[in-house]
Amino acid sequence: MPATPNRLDDTITAAYLAGDMEHVITLGTQAAQTGALSETGLLWLGIAQQTTGRYAAAAATFGELTRLRPEVSAYWNNLALACRQCGDMTASEQALMTARSLAPDDAEVHYNLGLLYVHQQRWLLARESLMDAVRLSPRFVEARLQAAHACHVCGDNESEQAMLVGAADWPAQPGEQALILASMLCAQGELEAALHALGQAQLPAGPAAGIMRLRIAAQRVALYERSNQLDSARNELRQLPLDSIERLPADAHEARAEACSVHAALAMRDGDHAAAATLYRQVLTLVLDDQHRAAAAFGLAAACDRLGQRDEAWQALQIAHAAQLEIARSVVPELMQPYSQPLQMADQVVDRVAYQGWQPLPPPARRTPVFVVGFPRSGTTLLEQMLDAHPDFRSMDERAFIHELIEGMELAGQPYPGGLADLTAREADQLRDVYFRRVERVVPELGKHQLVDKNPLNMLCLPMIMRLFPQARIILCLRHPCDVLLSCYMQPFRSPAFMVLCSSLQRLADGYVQAFEQWQKQVEVFAPKLLEWRYESVVGRFDASIARLGEFLELEDASPMARFSEHARGKRFISTPSYAQVTQGISSKAVDRWHAYREMFEPVLPTLRPVMQRFGYAD
Repeated sequence: MPATPNRLDDTITAAYLAGDMEHVITLGTQAAQTGALSETGLLWLGIAQQTTGRYAAAAATFGELTRLRPEVSAYWNNLALACRQCGDMTASEQALMTARSLAPDDAEVHYNLGLLYVHQQRWLLARESLMDAVRLSPRFVEARLQAAHACHVCGDNESEQAMLVGAADWPAQPGEQALILASMLCAQGELEAALHALGQAQLPAGPAAGIMRLRIAAQRVALYERSNQLDSARNELRQLPLDSIERLPADAHEARAEACSVHAALAMRDGDHAAAATLYRQVLTLVLDDQHRAAAAFGLAAACDRLGQRDEAWQALQIAHAAQLEIARSVVPELMQPYSQPLQMADQVVDRVAYQGWQPLPPPARRTPVFVVGFPRSGTTLLEQMLDAHPDFRSMDERAFIHELIEGMELAGQPYPGGLADLTAREADQLRDVYFRRVERVVPELGKHQLVDKNPLNMLCLPMIMRLFPQARIILCLRHPCDVLLSCYMQPFRSPAFMVLCSSLQRLADGYVQAFEQWQKQVEVFAPKLLEWRYESVVGRFDASIARLGEFLELEDASPMARFSEHARGKRFISTPSYAQVTQGISSKAVDRWHAYREMFEPVLPTLRPVMQRFGYAD
């Protein structure tokens, strides 16, 4: 005698609660064939199918539920997950859109839509959906982590930091998520929190656990190397011998790439550039995503450059930039056009007439920062570490707080830079308060010390600096334009806009010239307290340069700045690509480095020559 629907539901529910998914599927499938399966039975059947990896069958079951009860958003959400798991991304997105329309305040639906977009690498949409999930459910840790990751890829540092508030206290994460979280925490300078996230990572079941352990070990090495803790990095690397990498399954491309890459990074630190190049070449033979591919290609380029293998270095750079452009394409598609403008504020200028219309403002109540500016890779990190080594100063690593003030001003409906003329004393104080609140989160011990705000592209924000801090001392870092461009071209910048800017020497040269043309116009208008700090002079006349810097800053004793490399070695984190170089002291190796690639620079020299001549640099 067949079971009645209610009795069948009870039996299926009991089997599900007992964890006997196969029995649920057997009962449910038989009942479905005779049309005797109720809505409740269909739900348990679909979940059991999904739990056991029968994703196509689960999609069919949840599809039936949406036909029976199209007004229930949870069924559309379940259908979307099953469709995503069996590879039907179009159907998954359509189901999630329906679920969102039925339940616009359901954080879980927004989260799943964000995960779908992450899977598709549609990063802007992923960021939007995941941040919506966090807005609806602020304690939704998984959504915060994934939202932070999407913000990280999009170069939205402010939102990434906001999503990671309290991350050190989050519960243990699955291995893959722990790797992402640790990487982001390290980029925020929170090494201990990053290591903690790795230490409590949840391992997958079966053979995958061993692969995850290896990836976690590799990440620990990378974190220590990135934080200039080389003894700790080498100790960790001993737990990751090369023969253990060779024993990985053939399809473990990601794990093999990460393990080989940290061996290569330590080989570079030890001066074994040939070994590093061999390892990076091995990584590039693997099936990798664009991020891993770009990192390996940049590493190979650096190793080949040190070996004097210029042609191979240049070929590796082409691979690296092609991969980075693919990353940028999904984040800043508007910059893919040949004549787009990656340096967003390079055309924002205040002319003399507008400046004369500025109403005087009371001086700031707090001590004015020293601003270190210049095109990236011009020696700004070197100078920052010199200043930070002096007891009178505190630096905050590279922060975009001035840029963020501009963005906030525009969001409030005040155009930049035109709206600066109409700022009241109260509004200016509010902007300064916002600035220093952000500073205090990074440098809580600032106290009576003078802040060093080093952000190279603050050179494009001179109007804002001069409006809020008209007496600020500003130091412009200069270096031969061709050395600057070569160094930029060889670096894996994280900003998607900078990925585009650095994608070719010509584009870089155009951006460099545009930045300095804007700078020169603004210097002529504002006449700031300015010191031009030349990298070549610092290398060639170090003591005289330190004395000149001390005189500009009105210091009684500038000598502590000479011990910058020792000071840098004691810091836990330096965010810029120069994190290793500044621990090694002054070297002339980076001067005129571009001559080895002169053939590549010939086409851009006409573009650069006017700026080169203005600052006294020769071909």
